[in-house]
Amino acid sequence: MTGATAGRRDFIKRALPWMLALTSGLLVGICFPPFEFPHLSWLPWVALAPLCWALWVSPRPASPKLWARRAFLLGWLCGTVSFLISLFWITTVTGLGWILLSLVVGLYHGLWGIFAGLVLRPVGEGGTHRDPSQAWLGNGRNLIAALLAAAAWVAVEWLRGTLFSGFGWNALGVALRNSIPLIQITSITGTAGLTFLGVLGSAIAAITIERLRREIRSGRTRPHVDFFAVMFLVVLLFGYGVKKITKTPTANIPLKVAGIQGNVPVYDYWNDKCEGRIMAGYLSQSRKALAGDPDLIVWPEAATPRPLLLDEIIFNQVKDLTSGTQADFLIGSVHYEQEPRGDYNSAILLTKHAASAQIYNKVHLVPFGEYVPFRHSFPFFSWVVGNKVPYDFDPGKGPSLLELSVKPIKLGPLICFEDTLGDLTRRSAELGAQLLITLTNDGWFEHSVGTRQHLANAQLRTVETGLPMVRVADTGISCVIDRFGRIRQELHGADGSTFIEGILEADVPVPLAPEQTFYTRHGDLFAHVCLALTIAASLAAFLMRRRSVANGL
Repeated sequence: MTGATAGRRDFIKRALPWMLALTSGLLVGICFPPFEFPHLSWLPWVALAPLCWALWVSPRPASPKLWARRAFLLGWLCGTVSFLISLFWITTVTGLGWILLSLVVGLYHGLWGIFAGLVLRPVGEGGTHRDPSQAWLGNGRNLIAALLAAAAWVAVEWLRGTLFSGFGWNALGVALRNSIPLIQITSITGTAGLTFLGVLGSAIAAITIERLRREIRSGRTRPHVDFFAVMFLVVLLFGYGVKKITKTPTANIPLKVAGIQGNVPVYDYWNDKCEGRIMAGYLSQSRKALAGDPDLIVWPEAATPRPLLLDEIIFNQVKDLTSGTQADFLIGSVHYEQEPRGDYNSAILLTKHAASAQIYNKVHLVPFGEYVPFRHSFPFFSWVVGNKVPYDFDPGKGPSLLELSVKPIKLGPLICFEDTLGDLTRRSAELGAQLLITLTNDGWFEHSVGTRQHLANAQLRTVETGLPMVRVADTGISCVIDRFGRIRQELHGADGSTFIEGILEADVPVPLAPEQTFYTRHGDLFAHVCLALTIAASLAAFLMRRRSVANGL
């Protein structure tokens, strides 16, 4: 072998783990819109297999510190690349923010890399006293490594969606939402259960490939109990979903809803000259909708250019609209309160010809969109944002219900990205909501794929809570989702575009007495268990390492 050939092989050997991590990042990134295609529905099941192989099989440094650093960087590379791909639509607002956000949320995948490399690799290899020829050949060890890999990924995703206000967007489980029978498990586990299955599939795929390679080289094959155990689990859960979907339907109350999609450019709301045109559009569309005798008319998030309940002109326009109908009106608007003082992004339900008003104030605000974190204590953030966020909204006190007057139905209102938050949504269901209803405006991100990803993340809320959802957007996707996560109706033009002005007219079957799901009652218990298992496994590995060092092994 020549020196040049040896050099090339050495380079490939050193570069391979990084190429595999990069490949996983690319595969995870294209699991989400706009890259979803029916013939790629298998992709979420194997997307992380290259990263697993890089962390479990590729040569590693002898120094634990060097290996920990490399494992972290491999995970970070995978995570950063995946978010750079799936979050590219953020460039419609800020290119720098897109890069920084991807780098920051990718750090969580780096933590998973450390766990997979330092804790799980020794498990698959057989521990301290391992026989190298038996690495990744033990059914029990392989299954434990794969299960813990899935649990750890769930744990870091839960941390990503919780810490520092949280950013749980595009959890891996969301990529599996089109398998309607399979996603029914989220009524127990939340979306974390789907993420667990996806990572489990990738882990067992990487292990099986390495195991087959070793068995072929040795000329001896063994039953792959680990692989078939995972397949059996997936089939079992699929069967559970089929049984749930085909179960005898519950008693429903028919609700006729008309959602008004204004398709108003977002910056027109900041232009005083556009106020008359904006209101004229919503009023005109609402009059058309009233011809169908709806029970509820819905305007999207912050639809009125000025506060509905505080601006006499706008309130009287809406009041006149309600005078000739029995319909209730749910309208998104900015709302200010004096005692206690607060500025809110609100959903306001007007009943009895606008004689009565119920208010829901948005609970989970979007950082750098609705408020600037540490605006006064860390002015740098305020300087970066500039005048794009001139003042901060205040968060509402918590989830609350809005009760219709036309029919005995309680609404669980959600504003903007709140329908991507499992715990917040399930608390509305826990209070007794019968119908989830989202008021949103994705116009900040123009005609980007962000609207489709928003819907994808929201879709699983219905399965988690067992409640249907109506989404009404100013710009985005207005649709109806049933309690099994199926999109039953979507507002779009003749060319398929959802960026249109129009009316979503839908007859929604609302459960009369919905049975609360396990997830509604217990929240992210599954994710918490995964986090506890990850911490316990990390502590056990640390203690075993210390013992080995103390014994001179």
